[in-house]
Amino acid sequence: MKIATFNINGIKARIEALTDWLSEAQPDVALLQEIKSVDENFPRAHFEDMGYRVETHGQKSFNGVAILSKLPLEDITRGLPGDDSDEQARWIEATVMGKRPIRVCGLYLPNGNPAPGPKYDYKLDWMRRLRVRAQELMDAEEPALMAGDYNIIAQPEDAAKPEAWTLDALHLPLSRAAFRDVLNLGFTEAFRSRHAGPGHYSFWDYQAGSWQRNNGIRIDHFLLTPSCADLLMECEIDSVIRGREKPSDHVPVWVKLDN
Repeated sequence: MKIATFNINGIKARIEALTDWLSEAQPDVALLQEIKSVDENFPRAHFEDMGYRVETHGQKSFNGVAILSKLPLEDITRGLPGDDSDEQARWIEATVMGKRPIRVCGLYLPNGNPAPGPKYDYKLDWMRRLRVRAQELMDAEEPALMAGDYNIIAQPEDAAKPEAWTLDALHLPLSRAAFRDVLNLGFTEAFRSRHAGPGHYSFWDYQAGSWQRNNGIRIDHFLLTPSCADLLMECEIDSVIRGREKPSDHVPVWVKLDN
């Protein structure tokens, strides 16, 4: 089973790029972030014609997450629990019915800039809620994963120029500590379990020739519960996609599970 995460930075702007990548990579499940579309305007029929079931949790012009799946989905839920007043569309989850059911959670974690400030407070509060949901997934003792744009540079080696991010919400000590609080519940960070060292990135800014100079950061992550990590075969970043026409500033990251 191949599961991918991809912050597409707008479904309207990126539908051709996304279609090309789906046709080439053939993921069984794709978790999308920043669809920037309300549910009724998402081009559902287009992806259904490609063989995908489509589930969305959209929001006008901002945020928005989706699941595209070639496999049956059950128990779809929308919104990260813990704050009924939160109207931002940043979380969707479902059970993918493969040989073994896999609970997949697609997330778009808040950026948090400028920090300090209310946006950073929201990021940290969202991460506290994430930890609660993560603990529930661990307690269930079933294969599950949380994947998406975490907006977290977890380690200095996850940035080409870590010194440029020291005051940024993505790399502040409290941000990294909150990420570790989740990871330390017993999750496996899929990419780092397979690849060590610097030079691996999933995001390059549109400005200042970041892609051409490989001035990237790695902020798109897969966290796997122990029984899901037991199924992990591969985890890779499709970085070549960033060099294509009208790309997202993110590229897909994917895992292959023995399922």
